[in-house]
Amino acid sequence: MKKITILVPAYNEEEVLDQLYDRLKGVMNGLPDYQFEILFVNDGSKDQTLSIIKNLRAKDTRISYVNLSRNFGKEIAMIAGLDYATGDAVIIIDADLQDPPELIPEMIKYWEMGFDDVFAKRRSRAGETWLKKWTSATYYKILQKMTRIPIQENTGDFRLLDRRCVEALKQLRETQRYTKGMFSWIGYNKKEILFDRDPRAAGETKWNYAKLVDLAIEGITSFTTAPLRWSAFFGIIISAFAFAFMIWIIIKTLLFGEPVAGYPSLMTVILFLGGIQLLSLGIIGEYLGRIFNESKHRPLYFVDEYNEEKELNQKPRDQEKTYIHQ
Repeated sequence: MKKITILVPAYNEEEVLDQLYDRLKGVMNGLPDYQFEILFVNDGSKDQTLSIIKNLRAKDTRISYVNLSRNFGKEIAMIAGLDYATGDAVIIIDADLQDPPELIPEMIKYWEMGFDDVFAKRRSRAGETWLKKWTSATYYKILQKMTRIPIQENTGDFRLLDRRCVEALKQLRETQRYTKGMFSWIGYNKKEILFDRDPRAAGETKWNYAKLVDLAIEGITSFTTAPLRWSAFFGIIISAFAFAFMIWIIIKTLLFGEPVAGYPSLMTVILFLGGIQLLSLGIIGEYLGRIFNESKHRPLYFVDEYNEEKELNQKPRDQEKTYIHQ
């Protein structure tokens, strides 16, 4: 009997966990030919999320949980879940029920047909503003043009991953993670299925615009060096124009003289060039910051508790060494 892990990152989701469990239980009970594990990753929640998960585990032995030592963010919570998942396949799903658990049987069907990565693509996005939809679509168009990796548009983390995809993702240990790009980067045999995304069942989204902008920057800097090339290209072009303008000023001064009234044009050129330089330095700084963070070689996370047992936090570090040797 094949085992499937349903991975649920959770941060302050006390209002929705019971609903999520009821719907997942209905799906699991409808698939008696498979063994299931629901693996919750509690990402440093401040509410009763962990207590509710423990109560659910007391009622259902199929439930496991990993309690992180603090809030590390969803991207880190997902890799922690992949480290502890025991299934032949892993299904990643958000706790807010915007991704319907009832799609899981279809994912498993395509998995059994030989697909390694069965991802759900949003046909519609209920509960989201037009601004968020427009900025999301624009961002993915820009990212797709900047990188050579085919980035999946209108897809989230809701997907089924075969064990070999999971093992591939576990080898990618960078601290600043953009998992949506990693799903594409590892390759393997992919299958798209369409669904209509529901609004949150309860609670509020943890993704404000500041966090979304930060995630977008992570996506760009993780999978393309195009901004660095663009800054160099713009620097060459602007330097050429500045040099031509300098020659023109010299010739004009020698032939016709120059009154003192050139202050406005001088300031315009200085401010323009200064702005371009600061922009280029900012782009370089983003990449330099990534190098700085990666050079520290810190563990991605620490686990406080795994299924009522206190952890010594050796598993992620040992795994990382193993992958490096491989």
